[in-house]
Amino acid sequence: MRLLRKLLISLIDNGQNESFLGFLDIVEDFFAKILSLAMIGVILFAILDLGIVLVREMFRPTLGNFSGTLLKVFGLFLNILIALEITQNIASYLSNHIIQIEMVIITSLIAVARKIIILDFGKISESQLFALAATIFALAICYWLVRRTNAKYPRH
Repeated sequence: MRLLRKLLISLIDNGQNESFLGFLDIVEDFFAKILSLAMIGVILFAILDLGIVLVREMFRPTLGNFSGTLLKVFGLFLNILIALEITQNIASYLSNHIIQIEMVIITSLIAVARKIIILDFGKISESQLFALAATIFALAICYWLVRRTNAKYPRH
């Protein structure tokens, strides 16, 4: 209730833009913390799922199906890595109040790499493959440009 009252007071008082912006920072921090806690939960469940799959697959005969099992395990590992990267993005935002585009692009590249690793090329059309290649190319160019810009204009 106090939070709502504070919001209404800062909205009504036109002369206090700084206090409203401060309130927005508090709200953004709150939701970023909630998101990071949710991502920790996702990571824990993903690790548990990976452990169950690994134990189950170790005791099942894999004659003729090892590559399918391997792709499944790689996909689960990369899911965890993507979740860790997203958590790192949120933590970076909480510490600097800046979304670091380089980290976002790296996370996107990991997600695309995961897609390629688990991709069944027999079930994908040429246009989908072309779209995936264009996505990789665009992300690579973006990453190169961001790295080049960051090297040219360092922060501090």
